[in-house]
Amino acid sequence: MSHRRPWTSLALLCLLPLTAAAQRPRSEIPAGTKVERNLEYVKDGHERNKLDLYIPEKAAAPLPVVVWIHGGAWRGGSKDRCPITWLAGKGYLVASINYRLLQHGEFPAQIEDCKAAIRWLRANAKKYNLDPDRIGVMGGSAGGHLVALLGTSGHVKDLEGKGGNEEQSSRVQAVVDLFGPLGIPSGNREKGNVLRYITKDTPPFLIVHGDADPTVPIRQSERLTEALKKAGVEVRFERKEGAGHGGPAFRNDEARKMYEEFFDKHLKKKTASKKS
Repeated sequence: MSHRRPWTSLALLCLLPLTAAAQRPRSEIPAGTKVERNLEYVKDGHERNKLDLYIPEKAAAPLPVVVWIHGGAWRGGSKDRCPITWLAGKGYLVASINYRLLQHGEFPAQIEDCKAAIRWLRANAKKYNLDPDRIGVMGGSAGGHLVALLGTSGHVKDLEGKGGNEEQSSRVQAVVDLFGPLGIPSGNREKGNVLRYITKDTPPFLIVHGDADPTVPIRQSERLTEALKKAGVEVRFERKEGAGHGGPAFRNDEARKMYEEFFDKHLKKKTASKKS
């Protein structure tokens, strides 16, 4: 498989104003949801090594988890105002994480933090009543890149970092990638290429991209879909006609139903098959 530079205009993503924050909807926290904020997932780590949990209070059995990873060109963004808290009302424990940005640490710091957060969740499964074998991830733009990389690099020791809980796996069982690029405009670009790590054991993907996206060309998601299919990985690709880089098409009722059905299929209706 070719590992050439994923796209020629990656640097543009880092130069754009971070307007996505202004477009984010407010969090919808369902009734009966306990919220725990600013939990440290790396002991004595960076100030951004924190996450929030949205926990359905009346769950009897351990809950499947969906982790939100924010976008912001790897240089901005926040775990606050998580846009998928509504999933806590659908039987999921929702986590929203911060991670070191490029100004805090060159790549692979960003994916190392994401992996550390997944390992922390597994290490604290009993405390928070979550199922460590049913963890999905979702993110948009730069967050889409990071969730896709989590999905394809679960077996890659070089990207684990030293964030603690090394006895735990950073593998995930389902990935929703919203208009994410294939790579990152930073040092070690090859290490950030999502395509580089795909194997037959990569978990199922749902990839959603607008065909009018001026920031991350839809061809990025098409190439990822093709590579996943070639490896025999289950993947669904949804083209949003006329949609740009984010916007209502990715958070309306139709989109929510699609996300919920995907996670239900892979995190609720069968036991996880991608354990370490």
